[in-house]
Amino acid sequence: SDVAALVGAESDEVVFTSGGTEANNLAIFGTLPAGSSPRHLITSSIEHPATAAPAAELERRGHRVTRIAVSAAGAVSADDVERALSDDTALVTIMHANNETGVVQPIRPIVELCHARGVRVHTDAAQSAAKLDVAALGADLISIAGHKLGAPKGVGALIVRRGTALTPLTLGASHERGLRPGTENVASIVGLGVACRRARGRTAEDRKRVASLRDGLWWRLRARHPDLVAFGQDAERLPNTLLVAAPGTRGSEVLGRVPELAASTGSACHAGTETPSAVLTRMGVSGPLALGAIRLSLGFETREEEVERAAALLLEALRP
Repeated sequence: SDVAALVGAESDEVVFTSGGTEANNLAIFGTLPAGSSPRHLITSSIEHPATAAPAAELERRGHRVTRIAVSAAGAVSADDVERALSDDTALVTIMHANNETGVVQPIRPIVELCHARGVRVHTDAAQSAAKLDVAALGADLISIAGHKLGAPKGVGALIVRRGTALTPLTLGASHERGLRPGTENVASIVGLGVACRRARGRTAEDRKRVASLRDGLWWRLRARHPDLVAFGQDAERLPNTLLVAAPGTRGSEVLGRVPELAASTGSACHAGTETPSAVLTRMGVSGPLALGAIRLSLGFETREEEVERAAALLLEALRP
């Protein structure tokens, strides 16, 4: 009931999974299972691989996939989604908040226009469930990842609204209303419930406090390093996420100088070669600048003095 309450659902609408990836796969392949007639899927160009890879697989199976481009701020336009809808659109799947930029997508308007056309909507709320009010989104399918909420790794959930038919990915007994057969991971599910209860206790004031700390971190960095760029600032963002880059630097090298700072880069490393963030590239950011990206995330327990310390460490690492 704690999981359901966090997202404005009923208890019988919660299907427990092994995490956000399985939840996304169940939502997508449960709507368009193997052997189904070719249909149309709409998604965005900046999805997490847990959505992007299933979409690519559907394309290989003969389905048509439309990937909505994003603005320079990293936001999807609901109008673009509406223009992409067609008579054979089976599902629209767009993340609620991006895992790199923190930019929040207009899910509620997208849901309203899709439902007016009888189209199902799924949103990956892994990043947002503990940080924003997701109860009013109205999506037919909502994915949650436990470890993003403070629950153990290896547990998540897919919210399946009543009346939303899905084909299970695996066959077996009738666990989780037959949608996810197999003995449940009870201990982790209990942990997910506790994490959701804690998340529900957070208020708008708590979110405002974290956003203020994030903005304070940005201004501390920018005051000493005026060339620094912040991504997604012109869009609504998660209160805790700051993605920055300094021209002429590599995020991996900068963070290598401050091992005590827990942060990440947006780039990927394959066989010793770094590639820039696909999300930033699709926002129109140049490859060299994208390679300098550093993602800084704050927690609801983060204190002012920790922000000051992080800013000092990062500024020292950015010195030429």
